[in-house]
Amino acid sequence: METSLIEFRGQPAMRATGADGSTLTVALHGAHVLSWTTADAVERLYLSPRAVFDGQAAIRGGIPICCPQFNQRGMLPKHGFMRNLPWENAPSDVPQTLRLTLRDNEATRRLWPHSFEARLDATLSPGGLRTALTLVNTDAASWSFTAALHTYLRVDEIADARLEGLQGADRWDSLTDERHAEKAQALQFEAEFDSVYGTPGRPLQLVQPGGTVEISQSPTCTETVVWNPGAVLGAKLADMPEDGYRHMLCVEAARIDEPVLLAPGAQWLGWQQLRVI
Repeated sequence: METSLIEFRGQPAMRATGADGSTLTVALHGAHVLSWTTADAVERLYLSPRAVFDGQAAIRGGIPICCPQFNQRGMLPKHGFMRNLPWENAPSDVPQTLRLTLRDNEATRRLWPHSFEARLDATLSPGGLRTALTLVNTDAASWSFTAALHTYLRVDEIADARLEGLQGADRWDSLTDERHAEKAQALQFEAEFDSVYGTPGRPLQLVQPGGTVEISQSPTCTETVVWNPGAVLGAKLADMPEDGYRHMLCVEAARIDEPVLLAPGAQWLGWQQLRVI
């Protein structure tokens, strides 16, 4: 795999090219996966053309890291701080992998008074991308966290896309605050959609006329979040075009309902695997 440091919209990023011609681009800001193209040169992730690249704000699209807090479920800024800080490129012992690391520093300790090391491994394979987040407790005391890999998958047209594999899964609909088992064999998206599912333990499939992407995640990620802002909310997002909602669907590997309590010296690994089938 060939790797190089590049400039992407004015910000430093790592770019990798796999043996099959697939490509991967990861910003140092937030260890944020910006682009994944398969060997057929098709972009598989959605990155908003209006995303802010100022080295401070979170980037709209790609794969943001939400950690050590999901959304506003706690005292930290929304989705924690890891997506808003510079990470460092690091050597990897895993083939076909870009690795970035973040350690606690003065900026993190002002928000969250714990010692830690975070590592993101983004691994290319034929037709596939695996993103893996590792957290290591380097503190003298235990601490807890929640996390998500907030993946924006690119779709040609949201009205023509469906997500299969969640039938029977426990669902919390954040728009109605209702909980029930999912009845639909396939989810379709006609308006704003924002739900947290108990992970069913089998891969999901994002199906659209242009092809299918299989989505799986580690057992340590006990929830799957599915989100599309729809036309009304989408028009209010300053860092997304008004029609941006038509070309993306977030399917997120998450650990949010039950925080992880990590003992000193222990580590946690959560991953998501995307595969074109």
